[in-house]
Amino acid sequence: MSSPHVISLGCRLNLAESETIRTLLSDRDTIVINSCAVTNEAVKQTRQAIRRARRERPGAELVVTGCAAQIDPQAFAAMPEVDRVIGNAEKLRPDAWLSPEPVVVQDIMAVRETAPHLAASFSTHARAFVEVQNGCDHRCTFCAIPYGRGNSRSVPAGAVIDRVAQLAENHAEVVLTGVDLTSYGPDLPGAPSLGQLVERILAHVPELRRLRLSSLDGIEVDDRLFALLTGEPRLMPHVHLSLQAGDDMILKRMKRRHGRAQSVALVERLRAARPEIAIGADLIAGFPTESEAMFENSLALIEECGIVHAHIFPYSPRAGTPAAKMPQVEPEVVKARAARLRAAAARTRAAWLQSLVGSTQQVLVERPGERGHAGNFAEVRLAPSQVGEIVSAKIVDVRDGKLIA
Repeated sequence: MSSPHVISLGCRLNLAESETIRTLLSDRDTIVINSCAVTNEAVKQTRQAIRRARRERPGAELVVTGCAAQIDPQAFAAMPEVDRVIGNAEKLRPDAWLSPEPVVVQDIMAVRETAPHLAASFSTHARAFVEVQNGCDHRCTFCAIPYGRGNSRSVPAGAVIDRVAQLAENHAEVVLTGVDLTSYGPDLPGAPSLGQLVERILAHVPELRRLRLSSLDGIEVDDRLFALLTGEPRLMPHVHLSLQAGDDMILKRMKRRHGRAQSVALVERLRAARPEIAIGADLIAGFPTESEAMFENSLALIEECGIVHAHIFPYSPRAGTPAAKMPQVEPEVVKARAARLRAAAARTRAAWLQSLVGSTQQVLVERPGERGHAGNFAEVRLAPSQVGEIVSAKIVDVRDGKLIA
């Protein structure tokens, strides 16, 4: 029997949606590339994945969806390897996959709903991802994602709780995902916050053992959410912040809503209240107009905030964004600065991992049963264990950036 092959690029939200797509297509001989458009490199990787997939399965239908397809559908439709292009709003709708049209892409800005259909199973993953929000109302000057995802919209809490309750039967950990997760709620009746949603999930799904949040915008972390992040044992001690830069002028030119001091203060408060909390962050190297002094401010942020899960992006101009029209930093300088950020992050991470030697961590066992992640999202290698179980593991060493239990 034929089966769909879904290749998911980019964010955790794409991963969650890919599970839905896999369910929708069931026994069709289809390859789906769920694309990413966060950088020019991501779009390039999408094209490479398309060509590679066509070589590997020449007879299968090949469909491209995701943010890159949404933003520039005609470019992908023109590729000889591609049979069809389906937009972000359509990819979770069964009728879109039955349409004979080669391009099924609507105006994403007109979409007002999200998650009309959710995956039936995450059988291949120890943790499950639940989309609670999609789109973004902010217009950071470097970002093309709102044009791929549309405006911010939230899933009603009742539907989220029902979904989490289903998943908790077979998954020890659930991750809440969204394009701009901390903007959850204002479009719903009563304007609930992300903190209120988390409270309701924990209260109504007592069998859920671990809840994790994907990337947060620090400026939106209110007192309720802060109290949960620091005081709720079922909410994992792992906070990934959308920082982007550590220089106030660059943050202003990015059209971010926070300043450097606010980020540092938030991390200090989080650590004071829950010392074991692990900090992750997104940082962009070589944003237009970035001087060496401005870059040094971002570099210093890694150590000041103790960033141990760093996602470093060399800036690349995205067509149609304001930043693409600003004075650009030389490509070789961008590349060098990204390398310096990665090196600093690697040092911080190495010291953190070493500090965990001798500790006991609660590890969610993942495929193939000899690796998993602790609550702080450190990767742990351990003796063969049952996939999906949470095991207590004594950390004895660090090897190749992994904790050894």
